[in-house]
Amino acid sequence: MALARSYSVALLGLEGRLVEIEADIGAGMPGTKLVGLPDPGLREAKDRVRAAVRNSGQSWPDTNVTLGLSPADLPKVGSSYDLGIAVAVLAAAAAVPSDRLAGTVLLGELALDGRLRAVAGILPALLAARRLGYRRALVPVDSVTEAALVDGVEVHGAPTLSDVVAWLRDEAPLCEPGPVQPVVAGSAPDLADVVGQPEARWALEVAAAGGHHVLLTGPPGIGKTMLATRLPGLLPPLSADEALEVAAIRSVDGSLSRSAPLATVPPFVAPHHSISRGALVGGGSGLAAPGAVSKAHRGVLFLDEAAEYGAERLESLRTVLEEGEIRLARIRGVVRYPAAFQLVLASNTCPCAPPRDTDCTCTPSARRRYLSRLSGPLLDRVDLRVRMRPVTVMRTDDGARPEDTTCVRQRVVAARRRAADRWSRHGWRTNSAVPGPALWREFALPSSSTTVVEQGLRRGALTARGADRCLRVAWTLADLAGADRPDGDHVAAALDFRDRRAA
Repeated sequence: MALARSYSVALLGLEGRLVEIEADIGAGMPGTKLVGLPDPGLREAKDRVRAAVRNSGQSWPDTNVTLGLSPADLPKVGSSYDLGIAVAVLAAAAAVPSDRLAGTVLLGELALDGRLRAVAGILPALLAARRLGYRRALVPVDSVTEAALVDGVEVHGAPTLSDVVAWLRDEAPLCEPGPVQPVVAGSAPDLADVVGQPEARWALEVAAAGGHHVLLTGPPGIGKTMLATRLPGLLPPLSADEALEVAAIRSVDGSLSRSAPLATVPPFVAPHHSISRGALVGGGSGLAAPGAVSKAHRGVLFLDEAAEYGAERLESLRTVLEEGEIRLARIRGVVRYPAAFQLVLASNTCPCAPPRDTDCTCTPSARRRYLSRLSGPLLDRVDLRVRMRPVTVMRTDDGARPEDTTCVRQRVVAARRRAADRWSRHGWRTNSAVPGPALWREFALPSSSTTVVEQGLRRGALTARGADRCLRVAWTLADLAGADRPDGDHVAAALDFRDRRAA
């Protein structure tokens, strides 16, 4: 009887849990048993691994083999355990020494001929392994660049199982990663391309400076989509930690670039209005996968033709906008994905959507029904609402060229720096992240400045949440103006952004 163990990582969302893989070779009829709550894909691993071991020139035990994945009550999903299972069996059969397995995690799917294939979730798995004290990892050679993003872990990449066996026997080295180069922000669409629309351009600048959500309404073809696609260019580049968060989500999703996994450009996600609710917020059988709201983490989620999305999908965003994360409960467990994004909604004002409001052929009830698809509770979470007007002239050669992205971004970065310096000791980085109680107590403004907000609350034109968001926008306006704190004009301008007539 022989027993050996290796180690891998199970992912619940972005949270990693260490999995101990035990291989027991005992007396009895030849056969392989896999226990430990595997999913259907993992149950097939015993046949896949056995073929890979034999085709790599190694012998599979001709007696009874029991494979245990611990913790036994933790769901195991996917094929990333193949390499760990193969190595544990070979170590139990004394085909390879086990001294290098301590403190090492093994991740990778095996082909039938012994090749190692890349799997999703390498980055969050190694982040979890580092947190648990593991300082060495064996991954497929195609995943080496991704694995190298985790500092403090010695990464080795293997093209085949035979290479792993040779490394365990100390007969040959494995591939090691080179230095990781972050992606530098390239040529983003320029804000100068947008003709006219000064109010909307100003709202976009305010949104970028404070991290606020925006609603753009108006006739088709006036620049709503053009403005939204230029918002990421106004945002500051992602910090190292933020870029790692974004890369971890893309790793789980399987969309992480192998050549340039660490991007400093804020993501921009613009799903079609036919997207399902599960694809928008996350879902799927077993353990839920991340949706568009998580892929837009630290960036922008743009919902064009927002009124066409339907109530079920739009209302599913309400909690996410407040909490900055999504919790998805499934029969196999609850997973959490970060979803701190800026929401940009764009919508026409009626179904017929003529270039001018005076040409509208819709009945008043049809217009109300169309705009009511954007519910009050959802709009209450949108800080800036802008009614855009038709463009009346396309001339751009009169010397009054609009400001470009570089010029506006300088003001945005300066405003964000002021906000970060002010909130840093509290752990907040943008004005949109400041809790309401702090705005009314520790950072309370004089009553002369908040009179218009109090009047709006008394008239019922403003909710308590809306009052909090109004003050957040006021702080952003003050930061853009270089003021130490908002005054009455800043608060009034912030309240004007919440005008329901703009919806």
